Amino acid sequence: MLLPDGHHDVPAGKLAMIVTSLAMTAPPRHRPDPVPAPWRLERIEVPEPDAYRALFRRVGQEWLWFSRLRLSDAALLAILHDPNVAVYRVVAETGEVGLLELDFREAGSCELSFFGLVPELIGSGAGRWLMNQALDLAWARPIRRFWVHTCTLDHPKALDFYIRSGFEPIGRQVEIVDDPRRAGLLPRAAAPQVPLL
Repeated sequence: MLLPDGHHDVPAGKLAMIVTSLAMTAPPRHRPDPVPAPWRLERIEVPEPDAYRALFRRVGQEWLWFSRLRLSDAALLAILHDPNVAVYRVVAETGEVGLLELDFREAGSCELSFFGLVPELIGSGAGRWLMNQALDLAWARPIRRFWVHTCTLDHPKALDFYIRSGFEPIGRQVEIVDDPRRAGLLPRAAAPQVPLL
């Protein structure tokens, strides 16, 4: 359904966002990493739901990440334990500071399902380092497309970051969802930049 021009009411308790999908069909040239990078990437071989959700919240709460929080343990583990889904954590001296999830379930394609860092690392160069890791891991497989989507609830520079990383915008949608703060999935104080209506 195409929305006509003009303003459209968003019901109370809902969030509206613009979702942009981006893709690349060949590996781009790497942008330089910070040297030396004070982080390491560790694959989580058998993710457990509570530990995964804790890291997911720590990384995504500021941007209202909620999709994995509303899944049952069984539904979450069906994704995370699939052999074609790879889950990684970024580790620093202070502990877990980032999340990377690559989904190879569609033949010939990889979705950058989740990519994020704790707020205190934004602007540190860790995002560039993590993207270089993601690009290497994705294109090490026989894929023809690497894709991601981001939305207007994400960090204001996220879309530009993906474009600078070699992704090209391929589509845009309006998404309306229940506000995860009203549903109790995230604290009411999360993402104060997004009004709670």
